[in-house]
Amino acid sequence: MEGRNMKSVVITGSARGFGLEMAKVFRSNDYNVVISDILDKELESAQKTLESIPSKGKVLKVKCDVTSIKDLKNLMAEAIKKFKAVDVWINNAGVNQNMVSIWELEDKDINKLIDIDLKSTIIGSKIAMKQMIKQGFGQIYGIEGYGSNDAMMTGLSVYGTSKRALTYFFGALAKEVEEQGLPVKVGVLAPGIMITDFITNSMGNKKFELPEKTKKVYNILGDYPDVIAKYLVKKVIENDANNVRFTWLTNTKASLRFMSAPFNKRDFFK
Repeated sequence: MEGRNMKSVVITGSARGFGLEMAKVFRSNDYNVVISDILDKELESAQKTLESIPSKGKVLKVKCDVTSIKDLKNLMAEAIKKFKAVDVWINNAGVNQNMVSIWELEDKDINKLIDIDLKSTIIGSKIAMKQMIKQGFGQIYGIEGYGSNDAMMTGLSVYGTSKRALTYFFGALAKEVEEQGLPVKVGVLAPGIMITDFITNSMGNKKFELPEKTKKVYNILGDYPDVIAKYLVKKVIENDANNVRFTWLTNTKASLRFMSAPFNKRDFFK
């Protein structure tokens, strides 16, 4: 596209955690980075952090409540206004659920999780698709999580359902893109077990205690988001295919971790 020197990426829910770590890697690779979140102070802090990283690209922060279609449309509009096109759109915003049975969950918490983890990704992808079809290129990604591969855990009924639904959604979207010969690449990022406050907070603010068995598994298979982000963002930057799934915690890697666990003690919950 004429007048563009740098590629651009938009990441929802990127004021902290995995979203911010991905933004850092894109920034280091000279991308124009658009960070967005509902958290004002964290968004301001994230912008300063990104601007401290040497890069030929620029940083734009946009406050965005992903449950608002108006906000999502504005996020895209601001990105286009600043950078003329969006090369990569990553639906990263998400919340966890209180680890209780479905009948113990508040209705408002169920609605909140579905609105953020599922509906915002579908609407965000729709907005990104329209823009990328218009500009003639682009990549759209969703974030997989527990439940994407049909795994089940007591207390994660709604969260797991949202993630399983997203796996279907991106597979279906990729098929539609392929069948219509559209110039857009669609895929999912599978970060595995990330050690962030996401796993020790439910609905973003209420503390819950993970079972000891779960902690043991997390200590073996878990990784910090900066490590995972470096690997997955590299895959995105290099990607030229549709219907992709980039996985950090492969079956082979998980097996090796379990075999080496007695000799490599880790404790993320000290």
